[in-house]
Amino acid sequence: MRDADPRRRVPRTDALLADPALAAAAGTLGRDRVKAAIVRAQQHARSGEITPDQVRDAALAELPAPAPRTVLNATGVVLHTNLGRAPLSAAAVAALVAAAGHTDVELDLRTGRRVRRGRDALDALAAAVPDAPAVHVVNNGAAALVLAATALAAGREIVVSRGELVEIGDGFRLPDLLESTGARLREVGTTNRTTLADYAAAVGPRTGFVLKVHPSNFVVTGFTSAVPVRDLATLGVPVVADIGSGLLAPDPLLPAEPDAATTLRAGAHLVTASGDKLLGGPQAGLLLGAADLVERLRRHPLARALRVDKLTLAALAATLHAPTTPTREALHADPATLRDRVERLRDRLGEDGCKAEVVPSVAVVGGGGAPGVELDSWALSLPERYAEPLRTGEPSVLGRVLRGRLLLDLRCVPADADGTIRAAVLRAGD
Repeated sequence: MRDADPRRRVPRTDALLADPALAAAAGTLGRDRVKAAIVRAQQHARSGEITPDQVRDAALAELPAPAPRTVLNATGVVLHTNLGRAPLSAAAVAALVAAAGHTDVELDLRTGRRVRRGRDALDALAAAVPDAPAVHVVNNGAAALVLAATALAAGREIVVSRGELVEIGDGFRLPDLLESTGARLREVGTTNRTTLADYAAAVGPRTGFVLKVHPSNFVVTGFTSAVPVRDLATLGVPVVADIGSGLLAPDPLLPAEPDAATTLRAGAHLVTASGDKLLGGPQAGLLLGAADLVERLRRHPLARALRVDKLTLAALAATLHAPTTPTREALHADPATLRDRVERLRDRLGEDGCKAEVVPSVAVVGGGGAPGVELDSWALSLPERYAEPLRTGEPSVLGRVLRGRLLLDLRCVPADADGTIRAAVLRAGD
């Protein structure tokens, strides 16, 4: 007679460890951790909390999901801060893989001697901005400004417009950041209007530098005035310009966005920017400017604490060498081409019995860059109920919900991923 005790049907540990999904998890999390999850799931089955058939899934559910998870960005926000800002190019990804092992980051293989760290990335940055006599790289945009303030203005004054004392995200505010370096802020002008005379009245023997900050995440309109770099450069003290978004040269699509080359030609002594925004590279802080100032920053003790690792240098060099980046391609995507892609996706879904609509969309730059710029785009419109299963699926597909509909804007989705979007939508609709 067959034993009716369900506990005898609990899968064996070795059989579960051979399951493809659990075996794959063991490859990334370790066999001991996966085995412990299996044993706990088996115990739940023996106590009657779950059935023997549920042991495998219970063990998998207890294991952490792979981190980080891949997300297809269908929000229409090109530089989505919550998604890590700029996606890296294929060349940058390949460079990361190559640099993951031993690499010549500080070694000349021809001579066998130690050389300048990250020389390829630094040379590529200098070549991309010939107007910069010298360049340096630290680990993020805020670090670049902190290093400048510490090296040039600790115990001295930084003259800055009240209208440019911005909050940069996650509650961090520029005044707090700068004052943490030991510098004193000398605020001039008002929230909406600052003149050259305001700056001139504040400049004196205690001035470390005048700071010009691009308000990259908001726009002030109406009765306003600001002083351009070319006028600040007449004040007789160093001018540090934080352009923020990392645009190295002018882009006709973003006429109001300052770029490093133009800012240096206007007279800025030092420019700071981020590498993972409009440049389309890894997180990094870019410093470009006068050779004597950059050398002071490079030799300051704090520079060692802010030093970038070999992976960042490799990805940055590859980004600068490459003819384009995913960020640039998304920004300059042709709306007509986007509409064709969305229509094809709608038609394919329709063949599978899934009804969707094609609607115009408005994309934005995001990531603290080009505020107010709107990019004409197109999106697939689905019922709002699709949002959660798409977001939590594998791979995750993140859209935006607007007036009860889920919009999947394809501007930031690679064209070869349209089939993946289709499959994810079909799974979400089951």
